[in-house]
Order: sequence, then structure tokens, then C-alpha cells
Amino acid sequence: MQRLLIVIGVLVVLVGIGWPWLSKLPLGRLPGDIRIERDGFGFYFPLTTGLLVSAVVTLVLWFLRK
Repeated sequence: MQRLLIVIGVLVVLVGIGWPWLSKLPLGRLPGDIRIERDGFGFYFPLTTGLLVSAVVTLVLWFLRK
């Protein structure tokens, strides 16, 4: 449990440091992300972004287990 908390803390710090570069990535604006905007109503479902993030996290965890 201690090791997991340390890893999560390090990841949060790394994301915080890299945020200026990460925000320039087109995540959330990829083809396949669903966005519906009408008067007084907005709906956003990042389908492609979610699939991409899921695949990357799966690969990272798979490499860490090896």
C-alpha cells in the first residue's frame, strides 16, 4: 500500500510538471469525440479519447507487470 501511494504521488507530480506540454495534445478534440451543443444545452462524450487513454494505461500496466 505504501509503495502504491508513493507511485501515485510521483505520477501526480510528473503530470503537474508536464501539464504545459500535455495541454497542447489534442486529447478531448479527437475525431470520434461526441459533442452536441444547442441553446442552453451541451453534451460532450470523449469516446475516442477514452479509448486511447485506456489503451495507453493498459500497455503501461502490462509492461510494469513483466
